[in-house]
Amino acid sequence: MEMGRKNLKCLTTIAFICVFVWSFSLHNCHARKTVGYRHWQVHRHHQGSGRSLRLTGSGHVGSEDVVGTSLASKGRATNGGSGNFNVLDFGAKGDGETDDTKAFQSAWESACNVEGSVVEVPSGSNFLVGPISFSGPNCQPNIMFQYFSHTDMQLDGKIIAPTSPSAWGSGILQWIEFTKLKGITVKGTGTIDGQGSVWWNDSPTNNPTDENLLPDHMFNLMQQDKESSGGKLPSTKPTALRFYGSDEVTVSGITIQNSQKAHLKFDSCTAVQVSSLTISSPGDSPNTDGIHLQNSQNVIISNSNLACGDDCISIQTGSSGVYIHNVNCGPGHGISIGGLGRDETKACVSNITVRDVKLQNTMNGVRIKTWQGGSGSVQGILFSNIQVTDVRIPIMIDQYYCDGGRCHNGSSAVAISGVNYVNIRGTYTSTPVRFACSDSLPCTGVTLDTIQLEGSDGSNEPFCWKAYGELKTSTVPPVDCLQSGNPFKAQAHDSC
Repeated sequence: MEMGRKNLKCLTTIAFICVFVWSFSLHNCHARKTVGYRHWQVHRHHQGSGRSLRLTGSGHVGSEDVVGTSLASKGRATNGGSGNFNVLDFGAKGDGETDDTKAFQSAWESACNVEGSVVEVPSGSNFLVGPISFSGPNCQPNIMFQYFSHTDMQLDGKIIAPTSPSAWGSGILQWIEFTKLKGITVKGTGTIDGQGSVWWNDSPTNNPTDENLLPDHMFNLMQQDKESSGGKLPSTKPTALRFYGSDEVTVSGITIQNSQKAHLKFDSCTAVQVSSLTISSPGDSPNTDGIHLQNSQNVIISNSNLACGDDCISIQTGSSGVYIHNVNCGPGHGISIGGLGRDETKACVSNITVRDVKLQNTMNGVRIKTWQGGSGSVQGILFSNIQVTDVRIPIMIDQYYCDGGRCHNGSSAVAISGVNYVNIRGTYTSTPVRFACSDSLPCTGVTLDTIQLEGSDGSNEPFCWKAYGELKTSTVPPVDCLQSGNPFKAQAHDSC
């Protein structure tokens, strides 16, 4: 009996010990899960914060504040849960011959679902990409397109446009487009090459023969001849890179060259930052604006080199709060506001600052241009610290702008007021200052301060028509044609 009690006591003790050990193990397991969950939470928090980590050429990890998140590891980065999506992992070949459009689209569709994701376009390859749209109404915010090299951050590869007419159909308005996104960044040291020379040299498809009136056998012969010659590119030329309806847009470091038409366009965007951008096209390439702004607000363009065949920067209607500084322009047509008011439309542009800019061998320096018959206003403009070298017309307002063809006279005009020119120096080849303002709605509030422009032999004197304002200092050459005060009986205008 005594022995039975001892055995029962022993069994009870053993059972108690087993329960204790099991409970302790269960607690540790739960603690590990909790720690793991907290770690995942912290990781997601950093990812959404907009902090970028990247592996530099020396093998050190550096960080910088950007829109989006990047974590580059040794070798080619993959999307293994890190939010990085390398186009090579989605089937891109990068041989310059294989169409990589679908691979880029697939990488984007995957990145679109991850906040702070990165689409990586690696160096050392030529990616042939056709017309493509990266749309984002349902995308997560803060997505980055990164052109990178894990060795020295120097990208040798390119994204190149197809030159076959079959890739463009009857005409497309843009080649690469980002639309309706919040927090989109395109950065790196890569190149977007529109291969525009085939477009500049190719004549539009305007056949004077009415093919519908031809006999069937002649029509078939013409079609065969077109197919054998490869056909013609459409007369509608695309913009190389366009952002539409997006907020918090950053473009940094990349090169855009040989665009078919405009190189970079922002339409209906807010909070735009462009920096360290290179645009490169020949001075005789037609209609190849560098940066085109339209209906966009709060834009900063800085530390960039722009060379093209049209306006280095073109500021169109609906643009306000634009700050341009430390930009080199040339060749090109200069930095322009307009043309505004075409086809009797209303145009509104305000609060534009252009300063610390160099223009060399350009058609114009800083220019405002409007069509006759328009309405609206241009106001609150500052051009400051502008260096011009061999520029045809450094300072220009043209309210009789007409881009070829026959233009009719109009009784209304876009009102221009509050335009300030400060510290503009250098050399010109035609006319130093040209103010051609509207008969019905003269320019008002034009000020000149510290203007020193030296002309070449045979250059003209300043020209003013219906321009009113003030000389803050003496100018070289003297701009005696600027009238003081306000115009008598100036017509009321349709204000913005």
